[in-house]
Amino acid sequence: MAQVFDRSSNALARFSLVLAGVIVIALGVTLDNLQRSPWVTRQGQRPDQPVPFSHKHHVVGLGLQCQYCHTSVEKSSYAGIPPTKTCINCHSQIWTNAQLLEPVRQSWATGASIQWIKVHDLPDYVYFNHSIHVNKGIGCASCHGRVDEMPLMYQQNTLQMEWCLNCHRNPGVNLRPTSEIYNMAWAGPSADKPVWCADKGVSGPTAQNVVCTTKDPSNSNPEVAFLQMGTGKSDSGTPLQPHPANGEGQTVSDAPTGGLAMRANFKPYYSQAELGKYLTGQYHIRTPEQLSSCETCHR
Repeated sequence: MAQVFDRSSNALARFSLVLAGVIVIALGVTLDNLQRSPWVTRQGQRPDQPVPFSHKHHVVGLGLQCQYCHTSVEKSSYAGIPPTKTCINCHSQIWTNAQLLEPVRQSWATGASIQWIKVHDLPDYVYFNHSIHVNKGIGCASCHGRVDEMPLMYQQNTLQMEWCLNCHRNPGVNLRPTSEIYNMAWAGPSADKPVWCADKGVSGPTAQNVVCTTKDPSNSNPEVAFLQMGTGKSDSGTPLQPHPANGEGQTVSDAPTGGLAMRANFKPYYSQAELGKYLTGQYHIRTPEQLSSCETCHR
């Protein structure tokens, strides 16, 4: 009996199986790259806002601190979008007739909120708390990038789960002293520019019990460094912070404040790995296994 199929059909069948496998793999790689692309993550995109607000102008040019507009970042899960009143505080006196600020004046006159487009927008099923990150040593630039260099705000990181987990598995690489949270120019310690840290040894919020400085505290006394433990505020009551763009100026830990002079044994740290390991213990950061559990973000 003659064969129904020619012998070449076997080769064709094997080739078809290989081709199907290649197509499936190629499709998987394509979809993986697509879901990581800016088309999906919106990374680097600058949405058209009602008012072309420049963070670079307000931070670098005017020296405004993050908390002036984002008032709830230290005590709430949301950083907060500033109300029109915050804009009017200045723009009732300057640029009062600028055309680009017409939406601000209209909002102030009518009481209707400006419809800002959210740049960093997490899925509704993800719970993210700004306050815990800020109070545990995560700086603004770690997530939002160098906002002080952005004429128009954009999303620097993907904000995907993979990106979050990379930090949660090793949070030490992003930890910094709480006095440097709003310092956009913070680069961490190095062999040439170490950071000295010490435990205050007093009761209170965990992260506030650690004091760090970029100035060698032994210069004032070769045997023991004296640290003024006070309120961390100037005489006027304004928190002392470095300039958000260049990091210059006094920090809470650099500036002498009122209060009881206490001895603190400072230890220098010459790399971010060393400093991160120290701060992880001092801030009582949870273990990577605990930080990476689903319940941390999905509630």
